[in-house]
Amino acid sequence: MRILLVEDDPLLGDGLAAGLAQSGYAVDWLRDGEAAVAALSGEAFAAVVLDLGLPRRDGLSVLRWLRGRHDATPVLILTARDRIEDKVQGLDLGADDYVLKPFDLDEVAARLRALVRRAHGRPEPLLTLGDIELNPAARTVTRRGEAVELTGREFDLLHVLLQNAERVLTRRALEEQLYTWNDAVDSNALEVHIHHLRRKLGSELIRTVRGVGYMATAPSSPA
Repeated sequence: MRILLVEDDPLLGDGLAAGLAQSGYAVDWLRDGEAAVAALSGEAFAAVVLDLGLPRRDGLSVLRWLRGRHDATPVLILTARDRIEDKVQGLDLGADDYVLKPFDLDEVAARLRALVRRAHGRPEPLLTLGDIELNPAARTVTRRGEAVELTGREFDLLHVLLQNAERVLTRRALEEQLYTWNDAVDSNALEVHIHHLRRKLGSELIRTVRGVGYMATAPSSPA
């Protein structure tokens, strides 16, 4: 899942970006509110981790702008502001969750997983489709109860597809959720990952909709 991190503290931002990347997130890190608005204007993110005390445009202003354009991207506020008034204001402006600094990185990652689940209408922690089960927290996949070894990118792609099961996703939409601005992406990388997922999980799992994109669909039961 691709996350936009907006944090102006260089040490904290670097640690957060690295830690969230280790938890399986593709993280793009920006350091001011105006840059965040520009990024959110043209690209899709699974969630936003937003500091409040930002240069050029503060976090609450970014949040107000985002919700003002009816963008429902989940927002996790991460800030040192511990006054109840600040927390209430942030939540009333449309934040989905609020974590105070200092924080535990595992908790932030878990809260992000919960926000993304709710955004997709899935309260349960596991994603299942047919005989495939994906555990986002443990980053494990099973088929018919047997563990399936996937690369990190294969797991991330499957995660996005299962979150949107029975819905066609364009190539661009998939790439936006898999790759950060710093990733060098081969032109056929997505097709290669889909080929590997089909080989490991069954050819019927991912359907190609010609001229549109790809869709995860429940495979037919074996005879």
